[in-house]
Amino acid sequence: MREKILGIIEKNSRVDIKELAVILGVEEIDVVNEMAAMEAEGVICGYHTLIDWEKTSIEKVSALIEVRVTPQRGQGFDSIAERIYKYPEVNSVYLISGGFDLLVTLEGKSLKEISQFVSDKLSTQESILSTATHFILKKYKDHGTILSKKYDDERMKITP
Repeated sequence: MREKILGIIEKNSRVDIKELAVILGVEEIDVVNEMAAMEAEGVICGYHTLIDWEKTSIEKVSALIEVRVTPQRGQGFDSIAERIYKYPEVNSVYLISGGFDLLVTLEGKSLKEISQFVSDKLSTQESILSTATHFILKKYKDHGTILSKKYDDERMKITP
C-alpha cells in the first residue's frame, strides 16, 4: 500500500483521502495512518505546488550551477553541500557524477542577482574549485508535468 500511495501523491499531492482509499481498496483511516507514519519517518518530506512562472507577471530566473569542490576529510561532500543549501536562494543541491561534484538549483529576480550569488557567496568558499552557471531559458516539463504544450492545429482537413 505504501508504494502505491507514494506513486499517486507524487503525481497529485491534492488527491482526496476518500478517493485514494477507493483507488487502493482500503479504509480511509488506513490511508490517513499510513501517510502520517510516512510523514513521521521522513519518507514524505513535504507537499509542493508546481507553478509555471512564465504565465504570471512575476519575474523569476532559474539556474543550474555545477560546482567542483575539494571534499573535506571525514565529511566528504556533506558539509559543503550543507553550507550551500542553507542559502535561501538555493532550491536544491545534488551530489552528481561526472566532471562536477554538486548540482545546485536556485532562483532569483534577475540574471544579475544569480550571477552575484555565484560570485559573492558560492565561488568565494574555500573548498569550491570552480562553477559553471546554466540559466534555464524555458521549462518544457517539470516534476513529470508538461508545461509547454505543443500547438494543436484545429483547422479542418480538406480532401480532394
